[in-house]
Amino acid sequence: MDAPYDRLEALPRTLWLPALITSAGERGQRLEHTAAWLAALQAGELPDAALHLGDAPATAPLREAVGALGLPALCRGVPALAEQVLRTLLWHLDRIVDLQPRLDRTQAIEQVRDEFHAAWEERRHGLDEDLALLQGLGDFANLTWDALQGRLNTRPWQAARRAADWLRQLPELAALIRRLGRAEHAPAEPPAPRADPAPDRRRPLRAVETRLPDAPGEVTGVHFSSRLDRMLPSEAVLLRHPVGARLWRARQAEGRLLAWETEAVLTDWRPDPQARPAAAGADRTPEPLDRGPILLCLDTSGSMRGAPEHIAKAVAIAALRAAHESGRGCRLIAFGGPGEVIERDLARGAAGLDTLLELMGQAFDGGTDLQTPIERAIAAVHDARWRSADLLVVSDGEFGCRAETLDRLDEARERHGLRVQGVLVGDRETMGLLEVCDAIHWVRDWRRYADAAEGGDQRGHSPVHSKSLTALYFPNALSARAARHATS
Repeated sequence: MDAPYDRLEALPRTLWLPALITSAGERGQRLEHTAAWLAALQAGELPDAALHLGDAPATAPLREAVGALGLPALCRGVPALAEQVLRTLLWHLDRIVDLQPRLDRTQAIEQVRDEFHAAWEERRHGLDEDLALLQGLGDFANLTWDALQGRLNTRPWQAARRAADWLRQLPELAALIRRLGRAEHAPAEPPAPRADPAPDRRRPLRAVETRLPDAPGEVTGVHFSSRLDRMLPSEAVLLRHPVGARLWRARQAEGRLLAWETEAVLTDWRPDPQARPAAAGADRTPEPLDRGPILLCLDTSGSMRGAPEHIAKAVAIAALRAAHESGRGCRLIAFGGPGEVIERDLARGAAGLDTLLELMGQAFDGGTDLQTPIERAIAAVHDARWRSADLLVVSDGEFGCRAETLDRLDEARERHGLRVQGVLVGDRETMGLLEVCDAIHWVRDWRRYADAAEGGDQRGHSPVHSKSLTALYFPNALSARAARHATS
């Protein structure tokens, strides 16, 4: 009895009015074809030419414009965009009768096609990158077009786009985040060829030191040189003196400037041919696990402002994307000074996106207190949902934890197999980072991720040759826990 209006049930309410009032074709056929158009666009496909909305001569040029603009690919998985494309197409289709009789029908069809193409050509500028990032962050089937546009036009979303650009330059960090967790068996790697003919015997190793004179390393003395980067301050003072400057130029030309003498020491572990081989143990290394839930602790203190802040936000983007791709849980614990903790679950869809945008719009400021977020992460691991999670700490390392908290962290390692990965955004490992983390991933060229206004030059030069400066030059300063977890 409701025919043809019963066909409105297959359409969202946003398409009811344009599908009803458009003047092209017969109403029942138009409603049926509109539903088929919507299904095709949401699937990322160009609708069939037979779906002409009741007016084949007018719909065919608009359909060609939709395909030429690549709109079906953009609409895949984004129902709000598919509805908007279809609404604008029906609106332009309805304008054909308004352009007559000033224009004949052929001219009117050509004009609405050009107007449709021009409107979406301007609107899709940059939209493909936004939607590619958006589709990697969750399922937005219930998000309206106005709400979607509102999010894409905010400053936090622009910060998220910049963070995604930084992430493309950090493939190793993105791979590390994808492996976090202990819910699945890691893919088996082909066994490496063994040079030892006796597989059940292993030969002890010995340390072989190689000294590299004049390489960056320990200062061993003072010598004559012409290198300006090693020049003593007493020589540089001559440059400010009218007569001393001449003496300095003469010394520099003769290579007689006083300069620091340095030496680097490389330690290489090699098999000792004079040692007796030892029998290999019967115990085998347990099969590694990865790809589980993620507990993400982000340092949002003032020392992280600038390039470290960009890397921290890129890690948040990668964590949410990895969790969305494999259906894993991801909890964000952003910490600053005492009492400054934001704890949110990065869920699928609009809720997780809003939480992420809240972080993107946050200014990194204040002090550093890792005590509370570590305690909350330990409490989460005791929950069944997060029991197979790994903890990822992103910081410059300027923090410390009480001994009782570190003891509880060790207990969680032994009881639940918790692994703590660290992302160092700085020049050296600190005592706090070494005591908390089992392994540390060093973003050595972190300076290159600073904006020009923050002093970034895109070169990312690091003034140090190793992140383990404390372990190299002050090994006795390491606590027992830091020495146990430190990486060389």
